[in-house]
Amino acid sequence: MSMRDREAAVRRMLERTPPRVPPGLYGDAVRHGGRVLRRRTAARRLLWLVLLAAAVAFVVWASTARPWVEPPSDITPPLTGW
Repeated sequence: MSMRDREAAVRRMLERTPPRVPPGLYGDAVRHGGRVLRRRTAARRLLWLVLLAAAVAFVVWASTARPWVEPPSDITPPLTGW
């Protein structure tokens, strides 16, 4: 079968009847799409929740540890008796 014969056969098939969709395919696709959207929404909310928890944990740690303050020096002895 040559390429022209194949093209002609495909054209005849497409011109003959419109392509048919199995009866339950639309409902299955809608249900599957709904599940995918719910999973994406749940994943996005979980990600935001984890990000918020990390930000709160960082703020609590920074307020208690105060990393911007220099630690007291233990190397130099105190100056007493001058």
